[in-house]
Parts: sequence; structure tokens; C-alpha cells
Amino acid sequence: MNSFNEGEAELLDIRVPKETAVWQLNFGLHIPANELPARLDELPKDKLLVVACPLTDRSNMARCYLVAQGFNAKYLQGGLLGLVDRLKGVGAQDISVSAAFNR
Repeated sequence: MNSFNEGEAELLDIRVPKETAVWQLNFGLHIPANELPARLDELPKDKLLVVACPLTDRSNMARCYLVAQGFNAKYLQGGLLGLVDRLKGVGAQDISVSAAFNR
């Protein structure tokens, strides 16, 4: 599954501003979890949303909310910290995009 690489999926970073001030991502959408209800119109309805936070707790709650609102959403297994850890060194070449998505 190469949905992200083919433009069929969008990473949704739901971290709060204090978290994003510590480390930035140069890709994906950035909407803090507490702002999601007011900013749903900014989310694509035609793409898979992969919700991400540092671990998985908030992203799974946000995923549940987005699914209830009619979006196709999953969360990033292992969170952003897990993704960054996997991107270090030669391990990045073995990343399977489909294995990173979860329900």
C-alpha cells in the first residue's frame, strides 16, 4: 500500500503548539486535536487521513471522532516518535507504509 506516496493519504499532525515548537514536520496537515471540530472543513474527504501524535493515545481518539464525522481515518501505529525512530539510519529503507497504519 503506497497510498501516502501516491497522494491518496494525508498525514494529520494533531499535536498542540507547544509540541510542534519542539520539533517540526515539513509535511502533512497541522491541526491540534482540540481544534478539529472547528476545522473539519480543512480536511480532505477524498483521502485517507492518517492521524498522528507523539504516541497513539490522542491520535486514536481523534481517529474515532473523524470516523464518526464521515472521514476515512486511521492512526499512525507507534506515533510520530516511533516514525522518527524508524527513519534513523538504514532502517528507513525497510519502512512499509501499510504497516504503519492502524485502525
